[in-house]
Amino acid sequence: MLNGLKNLEYRGYDSAGIAVSENGAIKLYKRQGKLANLENEASLQKVTSNTGIGHTRWATHGIPNETNAHPHISGNVTLVHNGIIENYNELKAFLLDKGVTFNSQTDTEVACAYINYIYEEMKQHFNEENLKLKAILKACSDFRGSYAFGIMFKDEPNTIYATRKDSPLIVGLSDDGNFIASDISAILEYTKRYMLLDYMEIAKISTDTVTVYNEKLETIDKKINEATWSATECKKNGYDHFMLKEINEQPIAIKDVYKRYFENQDENYDKVDFSKYTNINIVACGSAMHASLVGKYLFENYANIPTTVDIASEYRYKKQLLTPTTLVVIVSQSGETADSLAALRISKEKGATTLAIINAVGSTIAREADITIYTHAGPEIAVATTKGYTTQVATFGCLAMNAMKQKNIQTEFNKEKIEFDKIDKILTSVIANIEEYRKIAKYLSDKNDIFFIGRGNDYNMCMEGSLKLKEISYIHSEAYPAGELKHGTISLVEEGTPVIAIATEKELYEKTVSNIKETKARGAFTILISTEEFKDTYTEDFADIALFLPTTTTFNEGIVVVTALQLIAYETAKLRGCDIDKPKNLAKSVTVE
Repeated sequence: MLNGLKNLEYRGYDSAGIAVSENGAIKLYKRQGKLANLENEASLQKVTSNTGIGHTRWATHGIPNETNAHPHISGNVTLVHNGIIENYNELKAFLLDKGVTFNSQTDTEVACAYINYIYEEMKQHFNEENLKLKAILKACSDFRGSYAFGIMFKDEPNTIYATRKDSPLIVGLSDDGNFIASDISAILEYTKRYMLLDYMEIAKISTDTVTVYNEKLETIDKKINEATWSATECKKNGYDHFMLKEINEQPIAIKDVYKRYFENQDENYDKVDFSKYTNINIVACGSAMHASLVGKYLFENYANIPTTVDIASEYRYKKQLLTPTTLVVIVSQSGETADSLAALRISKEKGATTLAIINAVGSTIAREADITIYTHAGPEIAVATTKGYTTQVATFGCLAMNAMKQKNIQTEFNKEKIEFDKIDKILTSVIANIEEYRKIAKYLSDKNDIFFIGRGNDYNMCMEGSLKLKEISYIHSEAYPAGELKHGTISLVEEGTPVIAIATEKELYEKTVSNIKETKARGAFTILISTEEFKDTYTEDFADIALFLPTTTTFNEGIVVVTALQLIAYETAKLRGCDIDKPKNLAKSVTVE
């Protein structure tokens, strides 16, 4: 269990706990802070048990402390939970009126107590099989929100029950026991075989059996999947941090995206008939939204398709102006992002065709979308995404190329293919340029405010570079369109303020340089990031530091530049002594609103 939780710590790390069945009793071990605090619990070394549930927490309800940590116990029921029970206050008031007492501030303890209450009530009135299954189903029908539950009952100590709604949950199968987990990475050391639970299904798991029931309590056969990842892919493999490892995996990951497209290894590309669509709506969160902005740029500038990009948490609450000729693209690495999943379902209800760009095979969004294209980035353990983002950008590039072909838009396809064929070598050379990134990081590491500026697609890169820097270094960083500086932002520039300008577009280069000069005239320390074709234009009168990256096609520029920005952020955070893989207050998979 501790090994599995180590591999899940990127999902939450403000407290951790396990519950084990031992000698007919449920024993609880919880600690505030990172998993190491729980591992150091001496009494854990004496546990002899073959059944238990564990959890690493990312706080939603209640501060991070030992009391609020999972698992929670209420009467006969012990429970761990991912997600949010939205009506927990209403249920808590009901339970308090019934004399139930609570120790924590969490919605999870309410869920635990409610399942226990329903179970105890049923025991008093019924004497039949499957009372636990019925109690779980009844309680879950009363919960509003999202959940993935692992449940143990004191009177059935060697069995775990599991069920889910919207939050991810898998059931792992092996000859040495069976598992539940929120991610395959937790159990890859022990098995690659797993099943996916659907809504209102319950798995009953013991050492040697797994039975899955539907809401009618009928047993059902579930497809057994085999993970394509290996356990070694979830290890650092000699790198100081997972983030650095994952940055270094990008040359192969991007090359593989292009290879699958150009060698027709992924038939799902051809399932998207762009001649049918008058417009595209792209919906995503965080870095996936920044990748989507690059997608918008490519669709509009190369395939002539009007495209909008919406943040998923906003899209689901706005008026969706969808028609049968609208393609809605949902972008998510995990395939479980709560807001993105809700946006997908709304789009399907309104009759739009949905396309998902996903990393996690078999995830909820991947299963529910009309068409799914996998990025195959592999496991990404660092909270701040790197290869997850760049493989999304590469996938958008392939989709835009396909749209151009289908719409008979003239393009130098063979020239583009040559550029794509070189991407692994180009990225390898960019990653190797580490001393240049360290020089920039040395200047940034003791600053409080940093600004990124750019125009066109360069501005899209600025947003991702700024997010990476603030995520892992905790330096306040903002990205602005360079042409907007004079409309207010430039008032924040003071003597020595770092301004990082990205200028790779030929038509916009001179305009961006003019904006750089505006900031330098007001005392900014200016850093130019451009490509080698502009090297001869550089003078120290507008940039204190200049970084020139390999010149490549527009389809690749976003990947090349952002890889450099990832390394600048990494080196800056390293100098500041930050926890790079697990930045404070952040979690990898956002399965709540």
